[in-house]
Order: sequence, then structure tokens, then C-alpha cells
Amino acid sequence: MAVERERETPGRLPGAVWRGTALQVLGRFFGAACTLAILWLAKEALDGAGFGRFTFYIALFAWLDSVANMGTGQVAVQRTAAAPARMANVLAAARGIRVRAGLFGVLLCASFVFARDEADGAWIVLASLYPVTHALELSTIPARNALSWSVPVAVRAIAAAISLGNVLALSLAGVDRPALYLLGVALGSTVGNVLLHLASRRHLPRERGEPASESGFFREALPLGISALCAQTYFYIDNLFVEAWCGLEPLGHYNVAVRVMSWSIMLAQYTTLTVLPWLRREHLAGALGPALARLGPPLFAGAGLACGLALPWTGSLLALFGEEFRAASDSLRWLLGATTAIYAGSLFMTALVALGRNVASLWIAALGVLLNIGLNIWAVPALGIDGAALTTCATEVFVALAGAAVILRAGVSLGSPWRWLGGPLGLAAGAGLSSLLAVGY
Repeated sequence: MAVERERETPGRLPGAVWRGTALQVLGRFFGAACTLAILWLAKEALDGAGFGRFTFYIALFAWLDSVANMGTGQVAVQRTAAAPARMANVLAAARGIRVRAGLFGVLLCASFVFARDEADGAWIVLASLYPVTHALELSTIPARNALSWSVPVAVRAIAAAISLGNVLALSLAGVDRPALYLLGVALGSTVGNVLLHLASRRHLPRERGEPASESGFFREALPLGISALCAQTYFYIDNLFVEAWCGLEPLGHYNVAVRVMSWSIMLAQYTTLTVLPWLRREHLAGALGPALARLGPPLFAGAGLACGLALPWTGSLLALFGEEFRAASDSLRWLLGATTAIYAGSLFMTALVALGRNVASLWIAALGVLLNIGLNIWAVPALGIDGAALTTCATEVFVALAGAAVILRAGVSLGSPWRWLGGPLGLAAGAGLSSLLAVGY
């Protein structure tokens, strides 16, 4: 039984976009609360070096998620958003790729872990198996195409609660081994993927698909997969630089700031995740430009204003984790600048997927990695964790500008350029207003 979607008018933003985004944001708030509790429990249970190691591998596992996904979800939407009859074959092809890519990620993790002679390395490798179960997550594609997110959000909330429960149980038992905390988090994600598949089965086509009938699927998915890996790389590779030049304790401080940033970009993440099927259909109807011009500027301006308001309060926000985390307050300010850029860049990169410009997405992300590594080589030794955050901000600005340039070269109008100045202007205005309030605080 297919998921029903509301009737769409070209150029008009469906109400289901905002409903789906709102549901995902609410789910993410719950997930963020669980993550916050997980970090707090881990910080209390582990010493400074152990907590740094825990956050390091959480970042590595996020990269392994991208290895397993390998662009398959985006290509599945590209091929089925306006052609649901292809669903069975597309899902069969995508699942095969995800299983193989996930196992490849396990091999990469095992090689890295044992090369570093990590304590409890076998437990870390066992935890790295969970991305293989992302093959089951593809069962949500019919719901995604219909902009229906209630079931996926509910299941993800359950998975987050399971991860938190596992970490709580470990902390109450007095466990002080970072690898076991990683395993507890990974187990929650694994259960979530299984539940997603079970909850979505009734919307899947009954016939079995043949991956071979979806020729070229891997060729189309590979650029997007590598692009996602590049994005994860330039988001997290600064961990290596910070660990090498600053040590594990500053790395833990910095990663909490990065975690705050990851919460601040969730509206951008979930809006773009929700709108991809709609943008694809708008492109096929010749109305992609008006759709982007309607959605993007208000979202960008609102993000800039919100981040600006938060700039003077970064120290107080990080102090919620402990006074020692104030050391990352300047880093968080740079990361809030990066957040503002992401609200434009993520939409532009999603539009490239809707256009089918998969290779262009890859080139932008690859250049972002080169820029990020080059800047980190200079910035982290010179400026410490603040240099890593500055580098992240510069990289995200580059990605946003490059994405807009490719869209314009493709002949898609983004509307008046003045409307896109709301992000930086909102950032400046919010910072100025909030600074006045902070003076009297």
C-alpha cells in the first residue's frame, strides 16, 4: 500500500514540507536531549582522555554512516520521487550497495583501531557494524517521497532513548571504558534501523526488485556518496589536528562546541531532507528556481538572526557542561558563523541533487576538503581549537558560494540577490542586539 501525498502545485511550497520538518525538528530536539544526557553521563563516568576518545569515535562513526549510505538514499529519491513504479528495483539496488559499503567501513575502522593499538579495540570494531543496518533504513523512501515523517521520527526517538538507556546502565554500573559506551550508543542505532524497516514494510512494493534492472545506480550514487564522505571529512577531520596539537582534553571541549553546532543546524538538515523529493518534482516541472527563491531567503535570514543572538552567550551555554568547557567559547562563535552559512549551503547542495548534478556536488565537497585540510594545517598549530572552528566556518562559506554558482550556471534563477543577504545581516544584527543585553547581564 503506497503512502498518499497531498496534491502539489508547481512553485508552491506544500504544507507537508513544514509539517515534516517540524516533526523532524521535534524528534531531533528529543534526540539532542538524549545526546546531551549521553555526553554528560560519559563525561562523569570517564576521565578527560577517555571522554575525548569517546567523542573522537562518535565523530568517526558519523563518517562511517556516510560510507554506508554512499549516496543511495538521494539517488533513490531522484529515481522514485516522480516514478514510484520503480521503487522495488531501486530499493534492491540501494540495499545491496549499502550492505557492501557498510562492511567496507567496518574494515576501515578495524584497520584504524588496530593500527593505533586502541584499548578494547574489538568492542570498537563490533560497534562499527551498526552502519550495515542502514540498508534497512531505505524502507522509509516511500514515506519520504510522500513528505510523511511521523513514523520515521517516532522510531528515531525510540532509538535515541535506547542509546541513552544503555549509557545510563553503563554509568550506573561504574563502567569506565569508552569503547563500551560507544557500543551502547551503536546498539540503539541498530535497533532503530530494524524498527524502521518493520514499521515501513506495509508501504513497500510487494514484488521483488532486481538490482541489475536499475543500471547505472552505483555510478550515479558514487559521486553523492563520496560528496557526503567529503562533507563528513571536512566537518570532522579537525579532530585529528586538534588531538595532535592540543591533546585529548581540549578535543573534548571542542567536540562539545561542535555538538552544539550540530544541534543548531538541525532545521537546515531536516528541511533539506524533507524538501528533496519536492524539489526534484519541481525541477521536472520547470519550477525549481521559484521554489528555491520562496524557501531559501527566509530560512537563511532566520538562521543568521538566531546565531547572532547566541554569539555573546557561548561561554554560558558551554558552561552547562562544566566550567572547563568555557575554553571553547570562541570556537563556538566561529561555529555559529559556519551554522549560518550551512543554512544556505545545505539548500543549494540539495538543489544540485534535485537537478541531477551529482558530479558537481562531488567537486564542491572535494574542494571543501582540500580547503579545510590546508587551513587546518596552519590554523590549529597557530590558534588551537579556535583555528579549527575558523577553518570550519571558512569551508562552509565556500561550499555555500560554490553551490549557488553551479545552480546559476545551470540556468536556475535564485531570485533577487538582495534577498540572500539576510543571513549575514541577520547575524550582525542579532549579535549587536544580544551584546547590549549581555553587557547588563
